[in-house]
Amino acid sequence: MSNLVPTKVFLTKGLGRHKYQLKSFEEALRIAGVAQQNLVQVSSILPPKCKMISKERGLEELTPGEICYCVMARSDTNEHGRIVASSIGVAVPRDRNQWGYLSEVHGHGMNQPVAADMAEDLAAGMLGTTLGFEVDPNKAWSEKEQVYKSSGLIIRTTNITQTARGHEDLWTTTVALAVFLFD
Repeated sequence: MSNLVPTKVFLTKGLGRHKYQLKSFEEALRIAGVAQQNLVQVSSILPPKCKMISKERGLEELTPGEICYCVMARSDTNEHGRIVASSIGVAVPRDRNQWGYLSEVHGHGMNQPVAADMAEDLAAGMLGTTLGFEVDPNKAWSEKEQVYKSSGLIIRTTNITQTARGHEDLWTTTVALAVFLFD
């Protein structure tokens, strides 16, 4: 059996609304550009040397019906006015031979900046502890981000976040995904 180690990853997001929950989810995947894929959710390791590419370039490489491995965050609501958030955070180590981390945040009542900060904070925290670097968990993400980046161990963090407010008589679904590709 050969090793399946992704060489590329791209981030995407979507928002769907429909009277049926499944159709709302499908619409969110359609907006994200991956509704035609067979998605397999995996845990949150960014492989060593895995290159982040643009959504546009990533979508061009997909074939309808193919099995795609992804890290996915998903939130649904059918409550009018309820806020849902889905976010993927990414932490990339300076040493490209080292693995990085992806995090998923699925939440209710979180706005975009809160979900985005939480996702980046979680990814950086997981990578930091792997590298033997702990930061006070009670500090705000903006403070921790500076500490991580000035350490020289984490070169970059980023996120992709989708939020929405529930509509009356409809399901609202948000998704955020990191989709892996192979050469």
